[in-house]
Amino acid sequence: MSGYRVGVLGATGAVGSTILRVLEQRAFPVGELVPFASARSVGKPIELAGRNYRCVELGDDTIDGLDIVISAAGGSISAEWAPRLVAGGAVVIDNTSYWRMHEGVPLVVAEVNPADAARHRGLIANPNCSTMQMVVALKPILDAVGIERLVISTYQSVSGTGRRAIEELRAQSIALLEGGAEPTADVEVEANVYPHRIAFNVLPQVESFAAGDDYTTEERKMMAETRKIFGLDADQLGISATCARVPVFGAHSESVNVQTTTPLSPEECRALLASAPGVVVVDDPAASGYPLAFEATGRDEVLVGRIRRDPSHERCLNLWIVADNLRKGAATNAVQIAELLVARGLVSVPTPSLVA
Repeated sequence: MSGYRVGVLGATGAVGSTILRVLEQRAFPVGELVPFASARSVGKPIELAGRNYRCVELGDDTIDGLDIVISAAGGSISAEWAPRLVAGGAVVIDNTSYWRMHEGVPLVVAEVNPADAARHRGLIANPNCSTMQMVVALKPILDAVGIERLVISTYQSVSGTGRRAIEELRAQSIALLEGGAEPTADVEVEANVYPHRIAFNVLPQVESFAAGDDYTTEERKMMAETRKIFGLDADQLGISATCARVPVFGAHSESVNVQTTTPLSPEECRALLASAPGVVVVDDPAASGYPLAFEATGRDEVLVGRIRRDPSHERCLNLWIVADNLRKGAATNAVQIAELLVARGLVSVPTPSLVA
């Protein structure tokens, strides 16, 4: 066998299937693929680089001998199986939120903090999709002039919730349009995935509200994960986030107000970002040139535009940041981490390894 024995957890899901496409597109050296799926998908055929595989279920007899595992299953599955996969010899790159804030588990974005991958003890966490695209755009600014505070508003597509959400937006939109009525509040459609109708609507809630907290779990993730990735605490970097779900099938958009430590002009910011890895500047407002969700879909770069001075503060800039949440926001970064492991000789589990 030439290449690595690679496992993909949740191989039939929205993120898992995207991981498989990215592995093939980036020609990752997969010697053998082991696609893991739920019991109902066991035996389902999967093709990768012209070779055929069949989905298997997680079990003691299926997890040994893997080199790298990219997990796109749920947090409870990752909590149980990541330590077992590591014990079996694999390095796990986890897309769920379960391990991200665990001490000793590096939270890695390929263009931002690749050196942190060397600290792994068998497990590396992939950040939240909305955090991921933002920090790629902000890291060059942080390095150049420092960042004191961020005020974030996100406009997140339904693909971040999964296939059922995509199907629900499509079904609701068809029902409303075919009904011929204005999509007002008194027109009822079935809503199962979100607490309210998503078609022709905006929901100022992404994920859930923990007991006693008026910020959602998604907003808390953005604040905590950004600080961990940048290696800063709350005293060093103030962050306020509002996350909204919008009726868009793919790609997340973000409006970010950045207060820098020392002044940075919009012109300097554009030049800085234009030379940054993984970033494409799309900023010609006079010609209606700015990042659009449908234009970011299918791409691995983070698109940045509407770069302008905040007129209320001499050290604040406003940015509009857009990226494909299934690709750069999840699958592509996970594969980039796997590439880092290969390039830097880190495809092994150090001793002592991960402790749950």
